[in-house]
Amino acid sequence: MVSPRRWKEAAAALAVVTSLGGVAQAQTWTACNPLYTSCPANPALGMSIDVDFTKGGVNSFVASGGTPTYNGDGVSFTVARSGDAPQLASVFFIMFGRVEVTMKSAPGRGIVSSLVLQSDDLDEIDMEWLGADAAQVQTNYFGKGQTGSYNRGQFNPAPDNQARFVTYTIDWTPDRIVWYVDGTAVRTTTAADAGDQYPQTPMQVKFGSWSGGDPANAPGTVQWAQGPTDYSKGPFSMVVRSAVISDYSTGKSYSYGDSSGKWQSIKSDGGAVNGNAGKVGQVTVTATAAPGGNSLSPSIPAGGIGGGSTATQTGWPWAGTATNSNPIPDGWIMTPEGKIVPAGSGAVRPPHPALLLLGPFLLGVLAVVRRW
Repeated sequence: MVSPRRWKEAAAALAVVTSLGGVAQAQTWTACNPLYTSCPANPALGMSIDVDFTKGGVNSFVASGGTPTYNGDGVSFTVARSGDAPQLASVFFIMFGRVEVTMKSAPGRGIVSSLVLQSDDLDEIDMEWLGADAAQVQTNYFGKGQTGSYNRGQFNPAPDNQARFVTYTIDWTPDRIVWYVDGTAVRTTTAADAGDQYPQTPMQVKFGSWSGGDPANAPGTVQWAQGPTDYSKGPFSMVVRSAVISDYSTGKSYSYGDSSGKWQSIKSDGGAVNGNAGKVGQVTVTATAAPGGNSLSPSIPAGGIGGGSTATQTGWPWAGTATNSNPIPDGWIMTPEGKIVPAGSGAVRPPHPALLLLGPFLLGVLAVVRRW
């Protein structure tokens, strides 16, 4: 199987061809693309959560590509050597919604900090920070993996983003996407403007850091990341303090009703698409920035985080890749803090299935002991 990282390198290479006048399709990897085959339903968030990573990790996010570390500042994603690409990926999906992350981006030429919303059919919304530029954030979107001429990206103002915690927000509805920096709307894209490239299918949330400037990457990727990366000047760390995520839909899971990739075809099990649409107005806009510049290199790759773009939850009742997860098991709930726990319990991790089988036996033993 070709790794997600190699797919991304292939995308960058194809982009060089695109700059000569062709139209290329992104090679971003997905475990199962519902445009071409029947796929498992996506587990839904169906609510809002506020995750404080200064208190440690939560089991609604799983790590891959490296080991994120936790302390009083939050969760750190550190690139120290070639191949490091630590990230967290949500076990849930949102169907329209708001993702708000408070973070410091990683410094270092060639180092990339990423916040990515991505669906199984390769709809995508990105915010990415280049370690060589502490004053801007790149915003981007893709529909169905079609990168076209790589002209959807913008650089938008995000001053001093490596030295201080900044809150970044992606607010996504059927009609528009708005990107915010500390409450300032820096970019708006409407569905009408984007046409058939508008992202509109259930999205998983991922964030982390990686080395786009690694010499092993395709030349187009290294160029975009303003590399090459000099690892002797590292390690380089992105730090996320908190994440507030609201799903504008409700239900247990989202599935594709057909192969159109249109939001109207998405079905909710036990809820409704746009059932939480009233939360759209909760974002407080303090200012609106000037339009960003479309000055990106035509070789910019599609979003995603280099290496390990899927997350495996080994040992969980819904084991498998995050993009092929089953819904959260019956009897378990998501807390407002982003923890998946048994209903009415403060437990953080589901028990091993073997313990569930032993439960009735142990209760019987206890009853015998009491009779003695």
